Amino acid sequence: MTKLADLKKTLMQNDEFRAEYEKADAEFQIVEALVRARTEGNISQAELAKRMGTTQSAVARLEGGGVSPSLATLRRYAAAAGLRLEINLVPAE
Repeated sequence: MTKLADLKKTLMQNDEFRAEYEKADAEFQIVEALVRARTEGNISQAELAKRMGTTQSAVARLEGGGVSPSLATLRRYAAAAGLRLEINLVPAE
Protein backbone atom coordinates (compact mmCIF):
# COMPACT_ATOMS: atom_id res chain seq x y z
CA MET A 1 0.00 0.00 0.00
CA THR A 2 1.26 3.48 -0.89
CA LYS A 3 1.83 5.85 1.97
CA LEU A 4 0.09 9.22 1.74
CA ALA A 5 3.43 11.07 1.81
CA ASP A 6 4.71 8.94 -1.09
CA LEU A 7 1.54 9.56 -3.09
CA LYS A 8 1.78 13.31 -2.47
CA LYS A 9 5.42 13.32 -3.55
CA THR A 10 4.51 11.56 -6.78
CA LEU A 11 1.53 13.82 -7.49
CA MET A 12 3.51 16.99 -6.76
CA GLN A 13 5.72 16.17 -9.75
CA ASN A 14 2.73 17.02 -11.97
CA ASP A 15 2.76 20.80 -12.62
CA GLU A 16 -1.05 21.09 -12.82
CA PHE A 17 -1.57 19.15 -9.61
CA ARG A 18 1.12 21.13 -7.79
CA ALA A 19 -0.41 24.48 -8.85
CA GLU A 20 -3.88 23.46 -7.64
CA TYR A 21 -2.49 22.01 -4.41
CA GLU A 22 -0.55 25.20 -3.64
CA LYS A 23 -3.62 27.32 -4.40
CA ALA A 24 -5.77 25.24 -2.05
CA ASP A 25 -3.05 25.28 0.62
CA ALA A 26 -2.87 29.08 0.53
CA GLU A 27 -6.65 29.35 0.83
CA PHE A 28 -6.66 26.90 3.74
CA GLN A 29 -4.01 28.97 5.52
CA ILE A 30 -6.21 32.07 5.23
CA VAL A 31 -9.25 30.23 6.60
CA GLU A 32 -7.17 28.80 9.43
CA ALA A 33 -5.81 32.26 10.33
CA LEU A 34 -9.32 33.75 10.39
CA VAL A 35 -10.73 31.07 12.67
CA ARG A 36 -7.67 31.16 14.93
CA ALA A 37 -7.89 34.96 15.29
CA ARG A 38 -11.54 34.80 16.25
CA THR A 39 -11.30 31.87 18.63
CA GLU A 40 -8.14 33.12 20.36
CA GLY A 41 -9.98 36.39 20.93
CA ASN A 42 -12.86 34.38 22.42
CA ILE A 43 -15.27 36.01 19.97
CA SER A 44 -18.32 34.24 18.53
CA GLN A 45 -19.15 34.43 14.84
CA ALA A 46 -22.23 36.45 15.74
CA GLU A 47 -20.22 39.00 17.75
CA LEU A 48 -17.57 39.30 15.05
CA ALA A 49 -20.29 39.79 12.43
CA LYS A 50 -21.85 42.55 14.53
CA ARG A 51 -18.48 44.30 14.83
CA MET A 52 -17.97 43.97 11.06
CA GLY A 53 -21.45 45.18 10.22
CA THR A 54 -22.41 41.94 8.51
CA THR A 55 -24.24 38.71 9.31
CA GLN A 56 -23.12 35.60 11.16
CA SER A 57 -23.74 33.56 8.00
CA ALA A 58 -21.33 35.81 6.06
CA VAL A 59 -18.65 35.17 8.68
CA ALA A 60 -19.38 31.44 8.50
CA ARG A 61 -18.92 31.52 4.70
CA LEU A 62 -15.59 33.32 5.11
CA GLU A 63 -14.40 30.81 7.68
CA GLY A 64 -15.67 27.91 5.62
CA GLY A 65 -13.56 28.89 2.63
CA GLY A 66 -16.63 29.17 0.42
CA VAL A 67 -15.74 32.67 -0.78
CA SER A 68 -12.63 34.56 -1.81
CA PRO A 69 -12.58 37.60 0.46
CA SER A 70 -11.38 40.98 -0.72
CA LEU A 71 -8.57 42.79 1.07
CA ALA A 72 -11.17 45.19 2.45
CA THR A 73 -13.12 42.28 3.96
CA LEU A 74 -9.97 40.77 5.46
CA ARG A 75 -9.10 44.16 6.98
CA ARG A 76 -12.59 44.50 8.47
CA TYR A 77 -12.40 40.96 9.86
CA ALA A 78 -9.00 41.66 11.41
CA ALA A 79 -10.15 44.94 12.93
CA ALA A 80 -13.29 43.29 14.33
CA ALA A 81 -11.04 40.70 15.99
CA GLY A 82 -8.86 43.47 17.43
CA LEU A 83 -6.02 42.78 15.01
CA ARG A 84 -4.30 44.32 11.99
CA LEU A 85 -4.05 42.55 8.63
CA GLU A 86 -0.52 41.79 7.50
CA ILE A 87 0.34 40.09 4.21
CA ASN A 88 3.71 38.53 3.47
CA LEU A 89 5.25 37.24 0.28
CA VAL A 90 7.65 34.34 0.76
CA PRO A 91 10.03 32.57 -1.60
CA ALA A 92 8.48 29.81 -3.67
CA GLU A 93 9.72 26.38 -2.78
